[in-house]
Amino acid sequence: MVLEAGAGPVDPYALGGTLLLAFADRWPPRTLLIGYEVLRAVVSAVPAAGLLPVPAMLALVFVAGLPTAVASASRTALLPDLLDGDCYVLGRAVFSMAAGGTQVLGFAAGGMLIAAAGAPGALWITAATCLASAALLQLRLADHPPRRTGGSAGISETWQVNRALLRRPAVRALLLAQWLSPALMVGAEGVLVPYAAQVGAPDTAGLLFAAVAAGMFAGNLIVSRLVRPAGCERLANLLALALGLPLLGFALHPAPGNATVLLAVSGFGVAYQLALAHRFLDAVPETQRGQAFGLLLTGTMTLQGLAAAAGGALGEVAAPGLIVTLAGAASAIAALMSWRTLSPTRRP
Repeated sequence: MVLEAGAGPVDPYALGGTLLLAFADRWPPRTLLIGYEVLRAVVSAVPAAGLLPVPAMLALVFVAGLPTAVASASRTALLPDLLDGDCYVLGRAVFSMAAGGTQVLGFAAGGMLIAAAGAPGALWITAATCLASAALLQLRLADHPPRRTGGSAGISETWQVNRALLRRPAVRALLLAQWLSPALMVGAEGVLVPYAAQVGAPDTAGLLFAAVAAGMFAGNLIVSRLVRPAGCERLANLLALALGLPLLGFALHPAPGNATVLLAVSGFGVAYQLALAHRFLDAVPETQRGQAFGLLLTGTMTLQGLAAAAGGALGEVAAPGLIVTLAGAASAIAALMSWRTLSPTRRP
């Protein structure tokens, strides 16, 4: 899982996840993913060529963002088709590490590309990489049939299946266990910039954000490589608590170096989700697997975006250190509320 979200009046990712997720199971994964990459290439090329005025380009980007949730759901649901048993959990860890690492590198590379080639040049390069990704999918990804056939996909089916999934107690509990603690922890990220300024080191704000990402990477790497799946399940409760408990140290207004350590330990706790990966897979019907993963991802992105926005808003009226502390306490309480769900269970 990547702790990333955008908060705004209307989030195209959340809107797509609300309206279009049924297509994740209705369309063949390779066709869907290739089409999405081609769409991204077009969306990058149009502003690069200067074919539309700014308002129209913004509208195009918004509309093109709607199928992002569907593509993410299809991609995630494809992983258990490629990896069986414990290999699936390891694959999820590698998937999370690769996603987080490429995003961090992408931000850095994007800045350098804009400086070297200008914004249009960077967009043309983005369009080319999207087309290269589509070609790679065509050449290397085997064709898989859709998980569900018959009838027609659309908004009504998306709502119907989402409701059906949320009515299943096991699925609902696993969703909440994966949504709440990380989202509440992300509320702390909304005030890391003012916190760095408050302690007299504004230049360290980037380091604080990087510490969370580094902790997430280390957690997925260490837990997936050194801890067997049964042991990972036994550690899930403690790892989930580790998301929030280190942030309580911000009540003491730690210096940037100590704050970096606390945030890295907090990020490490995200590895608790590896213990729930196979349980969530087992809890959802195979014909609804894509939509189930889409619901998980949509809820994650939406709640994290709202939490980050709420943290930033509270930072206007309260000290940043207090906001981080409260976010940590809320995350720890959410982990305690999900204690039974996080406890080890025998799989059939």
